[in-house]
Amino acid sequence: MTYRRVVLISLVSFATSERAHSQIPATDTLKPPAADSLRLGALQDTAVMRDPRGRQVALLLEQSRLRQKNLGAETRPTLAVEGQAQYQSDVARIPITLPGGISIPIPPHDTYDAHLAAGQTLFDPSIGPRRAVEDAQLAESQARLRAELYPLRQNVSDAFFAALQAQSQIAELQLTITDLEAQHRVAAARVHEGTALPSEEKALRAEILRRRQSLAEAGASRRAALAILTDLTGTSYDSTAILGSTDLVGQVSRARDSLSILRARPEYEQFARSRALLEQQERARKAKDLPRVSAFGRAGYGRPGLNPLSTKFDSYWLTGVQLQWSPWTWGTGNRDREILALQRQIISAEEQQFTDNLRRGVEQDLATIDRLAASVGDDDEIVALRESILTETRARFNEGVVTSADYVDRQTDVLSARTARALHRVELAQARARFLNTLGIEAR
Repeated sequence: MTYRRVVLISLVSFATSERAHSQIPATDTLKPPAADSLRLGALQDTAVMRDPRGRQVALLLEQSRLRQKNLGAETRPTLAVEGQAQYQSDVARIPITLPGGISIPIPPHDTYDAHLAAGQTLFDPSIGPRRAVEDAQLAESQARLRAELYPLRQNVSDAFFAALQAQSQIAELQLTITDLEAQHRVAAARVHEGTALPSEEKALRAEILRRRQSLAEAGASRRAALAILTDLTGTSYDSTAILGSTDLVGQVSRARDSLSILRARPEYEQFARSRALLEQQERARKAKDLPRVSAFGRAGYGRPGLNPLSTKFDSYWLTGVQLQWSPWTWGTGNRDREILALQRQIISAEEQQFTDNLRRGVEQDLATIDRLAASVGDDDEIVALRESILTETRARFNEGVVTSADYVDRQTDVLSARTARALHRVELAQARARFLNTLGIEAR
């Protein structure tokens, strides 16, 4: 191989490296996801719908329906069949003798009775409040379920951005490996022509192998993150799956302007539903102390019937109206209402604690967003400076002025700068998504 051919290879390698780097901006910024890319919001929705606890929605509805049906049955007529046989030690006697020596018969000591009893509620002020309690209980249970499922969104977000970080690292590593392979061909040609020491070629080959190890490590991290997403969403994602991060700047800006009034987390709905449940329970407790009116009837056959002095089996019937009211309950009603008031205070304390924790989490998220936003602004300048140095070093390397080790150092500096910029952008998107998730706002 002639010196002219070595120079030609150098020029071709230089052009290849420049063309590779000119294509890098595609991975510099987090562009809107393509139509076929995985979106964070869609993955979160899928994970929530797939969670086994999601089946509880239908189960809670069925439980409530059955309890409401039981409450409705209390307003319908009741029927009961009863029978009794007994022997008593004494019976009623009338100790007189009628004229003519006629004595009043003595009832038998053994008595028998079989009857059908019927009842119908005419007025029960507790039915309506108890139905309201059941509706409030269903709403509170559904709100609690939504609050329990909500952490799944953060789990999906963590796995999503772990895969996205690995994806960004892979893109940067692949580009630098392409550049190093081009320079390795130049060094190999020089060694073959005897114009360079074998160590020049070996240094580049060793660095290529090290970068490939880093590439394999990033690939393993990405596969692990995708495996977690697969487990959470129930959909298989292979190595070709592309993740796209949605631009959340607008959502974050609007949320920052409304921090004082935002109560989008499902826990707040749960607190509100719990208070509504306590209110309905208090109304039901008051209604429990009110009078209840019902009608009753009874038809039977026995000895004696309604005549207690009869010694024969006889049929009978009776009907009437019954009033039930316990005006004196030894203070149980007041104590029950005090218990509900204490529970209301417990809910308020839990809500305040949740709000405080949320505020501290939001402050941390905002600090992270501001720090990363500033870092991303500096990253562009750092990358530009590093690439300028690398361009100069590449030209000097092609001229044989600097060694392979020098070129590898400068190229490593560029890789570190570009990787840091890519990771900072992913971390910024992750911080914004975490901020929205903390506030209960779905990332769209």
